[in-house]
Amino acid sequence: MPFSALGLVDDLARAVAAQGYTLPTPIQAQTIPVILAGRDLLAAAQTGTGKTAAFTLPLLQRLQERRETRPSPGRPRALVLTPTRELAAQIAESVRVYGHHLAPRTALLVGGVSMKPQLDALRRPVDVLVATPGRLLDHLSQRTVSLANVEILVLDEADRMLDLGFLPAIRRLLALLPKQRQTLLFSATFAEPIRQLAGDFLNDPAVIDVAPRNATADRVEQQVHPVDQDRKAALLGRLLNAGERDATLVFTRTKHGADRLSRLLERDGIRTAALHGNKSQSARTRALDDFKQGRIQVLVATDIAARGLDIVQLPRVVNYELPHVPEDYVHRIGRTGRAGRAGLAVSLVSADEMPRLHAIQRLLGRKLPSTVVEGFAPSGAPRAPAPLAPAAPGTRRHTHRANPPAGPAPSASARRPARSETGPGDASRRRHHHQTRRVATPGDLA
Repeated sequence: MPFSALGLVDDLARAVAAQGYTLPTPIQAQTIPVILAGRDLLAAAQTGTGKTAAFTLPLLQRLQERRETRPSPGRPRALVLTPTRELAAQIAESVRVYGHHLAPRTALLVGGVSMKPQLDALRRPVDVLVATPGRLLDHLSQRTVSLANVEILVLDEADRMLDLGFLPAIRRLLALLPKQRQTLLFSATFAEPIRQLAGDFLNDPAVIDVAPRNATADRVEQQVHPVDQDRKAALLGRLLNAGERDATLVFTRTKHGADRLSRLLERDGIRTAALHGNKSQSARTRALDDFKQGRIQVLVATDIAARGLDIVQLPRVVNYELPHVPEDYVHRIGRTGRAGRAGLAVSLVSADEMPRLHAIQRLLGRKLPSTVVEGFAPSGAPRAPAPLAPAAPGTRRHTHRANPPAGPAPSASARRPARSETGPGDASRRRHHHQTRRVATPGDLA
């Protein structure tokens, strides 16, 4: 079914074709007609399925159909709320690209950057406002923006916003919106807090689920390497230096852990940058751009900062530490294996993480293949050798000697037992969905 069959106008169909897309993804095929019909929507979609276009395209068409409603300075007609700055920037860019022939006026409000460019944008008419909750509340408190004219509201990655404690902020913002509006809620799961939010703010919504909570990309090969905690850095260095030096996204649980690991890898000669919420927006943008352009090999990130990263050609993801929440494992490995490409997801698992691994396997409904890398058998485990993780699918394999080189020796800091790496703000990652904390501050968490 071509995009034109979904009811999109020629200007939007041409913009989609210019990006090389000919057929809609399942989430696009199911949601676009519903949104064009003006219904509220509750939708679940796996990461990397084209979800952003699924609401951006019909949103732009709905605004175009009602173009007699002229936008006013600081009074957007459509509002898109997202949990992180990176995701907000990605959505704003999608609005610009898909709206090329419609020329919608867009403003982006996120924390971690100067308010001045945002104030300048709000002094002009605004069709689409993309924002993170904390920064939007800042502008509302300064009366630089009004939500009185919002016709369409999109809550993207609503589950993550609830995880981050944004529920009070979301309720405050929704109370400022007109009662007569179209509301679109996208989430990775239909957990009970999401259903409660939908019940409170959606009007007879269409419900679409194309993302079972345990769904992982079909083309992602998953591997587990048991290893002692104090040997993880050395094993990661070995894997990164084996075969093709593929671009690799490495996940840690904490911001401090991301910085520490980044320093260790840099010391071993591996070009690395860290990405987390304590970094300035300019530092985060620079790190992501360097990674996409191949100037660095490894990007070490926390779960929150990596939400919304759109890296099409990412051959490998490494879980340096398993996440606290099993569903986050699905989000992590969903960064690779996109757009029909093959991907590799490797997890380095210490003995104390085995309960987390078991929870992930219960979620997936299967046991993940596990091999011990030669020279890195965990304490008390049989020391039968196993090969290194293969190069990411689709890349050239190298032949190794029977006894591979030892690889980079761990630095002194790598040999020390790992300390607690919980940093400011990380405790919230362990809270249950329905628990709340203080309303987000100007520097939105990420």
